[in-house]
Amino acid sequence: MRAETRHQLKQDAFSRVTIDAAEKTAHWTVEHRSTLLISAVAVIIVLAAVIGGWFYLSAQDEKASFDLSKAVRTMDTPLRAAGTPEQPDFPTFTSAKDRAQAAQKQFQSIVAQYPHTRTADMAHYFLGVTAATLSDNAAAERNFKEVISAGNREVSAVAKSALASLYGQTNRVKEAAALYQELISKPTASVSKVAAQLQLAELYQSSNQPLEAKRIYEQIKKENPGAEAGQLATQKLSEIK
Repeated sequence: MRAETRHQLKQDAFSRVTIDAAEKTAHWTVEHRSTLLISAVAVIIVLAAVIGGWFYLSAQDEKASFDLSKAVRTMDTPLRAAGTPEQPDFPTFTSAKDRAQAAQKQFQSIVAQYPHTRTADMAHYFLGVTAATLSDNAAAERNFKEVISAGNREVSAVAKSALASLYGQTNRVKEAAALYQELISKPTASVSKVAAQLQLAELYQSSNQPLEAKRIYEQIKKENPGAEAGQLATQKLSEIK
């Protein structure tokens, strides 16, 4: 009974965190999209690693989660100005490229050492993120697609959202819109319906399709009266002429 209670508490904690992460996604902008995605999903996967499953895979996931947290911290490591000496107790990088490459190696190691774990799926997703940071869009697309097809519903949804964002940034608007529509039709804890709606509306707005953007913002406003998402939609509507 105690084991079952602990398991239920872990599941409840996971649900609370994933729902909170989904709500935070509503604040996305093009400028901060990657940062919010990293911080939200990192929390999700660390908690997800302790939920259920076979003992061996759970143990592997715990080890992998520890390595994942280190890799995510690498991605958050501050940059220092060129010519500034490195401080031994305060890790820094001289460029975003060097930082992304260092994190990428760590994520690759997790995928290789801990295959078939949920954390490996998440590390695989971050390989896509780092590839996009390094402007290797082909590798980013490939990694996101592999995560989407892996079968982990929550991580797959996040990868699908990231792939849609990549498509939007590379002028593949129709493909991006199709992915957002899939997420709207089948929302998850990690990517809620309203989060996908906001991203789709933003896509239309940035691709000079104001009528489509307006239609979605009005729907968000109608479906979320009084909520923060509804307020954001109202603000966005005021920007469309």
